[in-house]
Amino acid sequence: MFKAVLIEETEDGPSARLAELDEADLPDCPVAVDVAYSSINYKDALAVTGKAPIARTLPMVAGIDLAGTVTESDQPGPTAGDEVVVTGCGLSELHWGGLAQRARLEPDWIVPLPEAFTTHQAMQIGTAGFTAMLCVLALEDHGVASGGGPVLVTGAGGGVGGIAIALLAKLGYEVVASTGRSSEADYLRGLGASDVIDREELSEPGKPLAKERWAGAVDTVGGQTLASACSTTSYGGTVAACGNAGGMELPANVAPFILRGVTLAGVDSVQTPRERRLEAWRRLGEDLDASSLDTLTEDVGLTEVLDCAPRLLDGKVRGRLVVDTSR
Repeated sequence: MFKAVLIEETEDGPSARLAELDEADLPDCPVAVDVAYSSINYKDALAVTGKAPIARTLPMVAGIDLAGTVTESDQPGPTAGDEVVVTGCGLSELHWGGLAQRARLEPDWIVPLPEAFTTHQAMQIGTAGFTAMLCVLALEDHGVASGGGPVLVTGAGGGVGGIAIALLAKLGYEVVASTGRSSEADYLRGLGASDVIDREELSEPGKPLAKERWAGAVDTVGGQTLASACSTTSYGGTVAACGNAGGMELPANVAPFILRGVTLAGVDSVQTPRERRLEAWRRLGEDLDASSLDTLTEDVGLTEVLDCAPRLLDGKVRGRLVVDTSR
């Protein structure tokens, strides 16, 4: 038997509970993993609170992230004893996820744990850090280089934003953090931000082409914030967009793209091709200072997940929530 956060259909709609499951309940996949740590992401919070229909089928074990040790595999690739990390790949949407003590997975989803990290650190990073690295790669792909001007990071108090700041700062970029929590300014500067601005500067409609301020941007918010980031990005710059906490609509026009040559690069962390996935984790091992992770992480137990999820949705969590599945 093992413990897991299980989402089930009830008369009142999907509902999550901490359940005890049998090994035989697990999906029929060739790789078995003992899960040491998972995490609570924004998507996980939506799933377990029932705020959004993340799970496509029910019952479903929640959790889009996991890190642990392979206990069984009858496929080429991961072998028993290997430490591994898995993010996205349909976990908690189409396939039972990582907020559990056991998992069965497909080998193509599995990334060998980078030597630079422990399984705990891998979940301090998780989907948030993986997404942040994908955003940095997108900026690099489109020629946004360190020394070329400031890079904006929106939603800086969240997990993606915090790790994006740490990565960009270590790579030599000048980083401007946007947040609605002025009390977090010292924390964001500690991660490497050279300046901190109030999110209100970006949350109201402005000119289609406003003053050029950024060589690039990592936007985790969407909505008007993304539109404002595009309108204030300098000629030839790139905005990497990866979130929608501020809304799915984009109240913008084509001016930044056809008059300034701004690129809007969409970043998806779920279906990332395997080679790109491996490259992102390799770069995380090289470019992320693991010592910065403790400042943006709170550890909780599997038994605390249901209580923590609403707190995350209410914007009361700094950085990342790492889940120790043993408690």
